[in-house]
Amino acid sequence: MQVTTAGGVKVYNLSAGKSLPEWISERKRRALLKNDLGLRRRIELLQDFSMPIASTGIQVTADGQYIMASVVKFHMLSEDYSKFVCLLSDRQLEIHAQYGFYYRTRIPKFGRDLSYHSPSCDLYIVGASSEVYRLNLDQGRYMAPLHTNARSCTVCEINPHHQLLTIGTEQGGVECWDPRSNTRCGQMAVSLDTMDSGGDTTLQPAVTALKYKNSLTLAVGTASGQVLLYDLRTPTPFLEKDHHYSIPVHSIAFQRSQDLVLSADAKALRIWHCSDGSPFTAIEPEHAINSVCYLPETGMVFMACEDSKMLSYYIPAVGHAPRWCSFLDSLTEELEEAEPVVYDDYKFVTSSDLDTLGLSHLVGTNLLRGYMHGYFMDIRLYHKAKAVSQPFAYREYRKEKIRQKIDEQRASRVKEKKVLRVNSELAKRLMEDTKKTVKDVSNPLGDNRFAAMFSDANFQIDEESEEFRAVHPVLAKAKLKKKKLEEKQADIERGESEEREGRPSDESSSSDEEEERAAWREVARLRRSKMAEEGEKGSVGEEGAKVEMVAVSGGDRLSIQRPSTVSRASLGKRLEREGGASLATPHSSSLGNKEMKFSLKKSEVETTHKQRMRDHRIERRKLGRSAKKILPKTRNTPVFWKGRRVK
Repeated sequence: MQVTTAGGVKVYNLSAGKSLPEWISERKRRALLKNDLGLRRRIELLQDFSMPIASTGIQVTADGQYIMASVVKFHMLSEDYSKFVCLLSDRQLEIHAQYGFYYRTRIPKFGRDLSYHSPSCDLYIVGASSEVYRLNLDQGRYMAPLHTNARSCTVCEINPHHQLLTIGTEQGGVECWDPRSNTRCGQMAVSLDTMDSGGDTTLQPAVTALKYKNSLTLAVGTASGQVLLYDLRTPTPFLEKDHHYSIPVHSIAFQRSQDLVLSADAKALRIWHCSDGSPFTAIEPEHAINSVCYLPETGMVFMACEDSKMLSYYIPAVGHAPRWCSFLDSLTEELEEAEPVVYDDYKFVTSSDLDTLGLSHLVGTNLLRGYMHGYFMDIRLYHKAKAVSQPFAYREYRKEKIRQKIDEQRASRVKEKKVLRVNSELAKRLMEDTKKTVKDVSNPLGDNRFAAMFSDANFQIDEESEEFRAVHPVLAKAKLKKKKLEEKQADIERGESEEREGRPSDESSSSDEEEERAAWREVARLRRSKMAEEGEKGSVGEEGAKVEMVAVSGGDRLSIQRPSTVSRASLGKRLEREGGASLATPHSSSLGNKEMKFSLKKSEVETTHKQRMRDHRIERRKLGRSAKKILPKTRNTPVFWKGRRVK
């Protein structure tokens, strides 16, 4: 599928893919599809959409379900393909039904165009004559012809709203006839209008195309490559469009939803606005265009060219895809490349930047364009606001640049190690992780994209905040442990400094050690006596045991191990023994969440009921008698394996 862009509008050529020849075998066809990626990705919207040599006319039925192409001219008599009439090049007029050929007749002169008037069943044929032939399909005979003022006629069209017959002549005139009375209602000199608009004054361009937009607007295409839009109430056109090729315009169509006009000559199909004539887009195929058919209210266009293959184009900007090929909408959306938008004249600012500049009141206006977590604003407005809010910003910026230049000039051969001013702890952890890991992982320290993270103070991480501790609890504990080690190292260094000053630490702390040993001996004596008393009472590890508190001096440390029975108990049992199981323990954090832990005690009624049921089961077990002795003995069925009895 080939994609072209004209005027910023994408046009998809659905017939540009490679095609397989019909004479190859199925085996070679599969081999070509397997090896050629272009053949596999081709979109064959309509199979065998081609003619043996070339096609000069193409139309879509009124119901939009069938496409027909012929040699000269043809017209649909029904909403589908069941009834249509063909105008051949040898003055033959053929009428076809759904099953095939139905009737053939001849006209007096060579025909060029035909139109069907459904209320009277009259078929109008124009050609190389001043007469317009009428063939009544209901009666099956020719009626009296219409006599025009021209030597020959080129095209005819019937308005679907008020059934006015419009005839274009070779001398550049347009005549309007009333089919009810077969009288001329009016006429227009299109050739004079083309001369007034700057066309060739030596020739009178013939009218080559007619198309009605509504009951009043008429589009006229001329042989000089111009399209004129008329209001039937005025004899002069209200808009003129020139193709600038000086070749006849043979096809005109209207797109009503966007008010567009599609006009085609042999070189290109031009799509332009009906109101002012401004171009919308254009399509220029390789071969000459003979006829163009636009599928109404969609973006599908078919072309009959001087080639065996008939072309099909899809323009998403004009309309959606037809119902029978609705997958084109999703397909074109997937194929459409996301072009990056470059905001060269805009500055990205956040909400805090707007507060600093004093422009927070502009939120919601067209001066700020929302994007991600901030806004885009005009760079000129940004510079003006910054000059007002920070009048000395340029001076500080200039000083910083001068300082950087001086530091670069002062750089010596011996370079001192750079110390990170921002997030130094994070940098240390990253360096340690890099040393530990064997794999080559990405490190922000060596990436220029994260350089501002270790130089700009706005990226400083507050490791003392509650949010950081909640997200990184391991780092917070490690930092606390490191702090304790540093304090211990400081105490050791302080003791060494006192020894160097002449005050031995052993002599100064001998009295303290003696007091500590005495305290430990007293605690051990009290513990042994207490355990001996509990052993006599037999209440070691029970829930009702009373604990006596022993007063210890503030400077001493006391470490009493739990009994083995208590240490082997579960966490819930230990909490119940400590007496805190019935209490609720709430925990909250600075992030807004709250956690509460508690245990529910069983009610007295439930406890009593369970005890009664337990006693009842014990009593039944004692009183019950087994029926094993009175039951007949059952013999086990033998078990065989591989034909032998094993049991």
